Amino acid sequence: MLDKKYLQSVREDLLGYAGKRRDVIKIAGDAQQMAKKAIFAMQRDDKASAETLLKTAAGLLLGLNKKYKTEKDLFTEGSYRAAIEEYTEAVLFHQYLTGAVIGKLKGFDIDSDTLVGGLCDLPGELLRYAIKSATERNFAEAKKCFAAAEEIVAELVDMDLTGYNRQKFDQAKQALNKLQQVVYEVSLKS
Repeated sequence: MLDKKYLQSVREDLLGYAGKRRDVIKIAGDAQQMAKKAIFAMQRDDKASAETLLKTAAGLLLGLNKKYKTEKDLFTEGSYRAAIEEYTEAVLFHQYLTGAVIGKLKGFDIDSDTLVGGLCDLPGELLRYAIKSATERNFAEAKKCFAAAEEIVAELVDMDLTGYNRQKFDQAKQALNKLQQVVYEVSLKS
């Protein structure tokens, strides 16, 4: 009655995809963790550790891209998208800290939504860095963080964001407002 040979091929296809998906989830999770650790290292001014962690995360993500380049569906998985967005945020923060132009990621072809997601998260990192800087009485750096966040939010305003990125944009604006408060308090002290 049943075409068992055909059903076996369907089963193998489904199980094969499930195995690949588990692999992507595991490796993407590791890459996301490395990116988070890199951000934490940058917040502590541990440049060497941050760069090592960024390279590790990039290697994991690029390895996935190479390994599954013909399996485009795997790159729509939430775990992969979360990892690439976290990595984007980490690279953008690194660009800020090193004085590089904040924007394109070298070696990665990421979609606009991912870049915007990472860019929306950057003001939150700038807020944390500004608070640390103000605590260390580096008021110039706190003001620089505010100026960068203000420029980012000004660019994002013109993008007419909706859905997920709209929520992230609202978080960026909240971080900017808090940064403004930090700068105000710094101005009273200096």
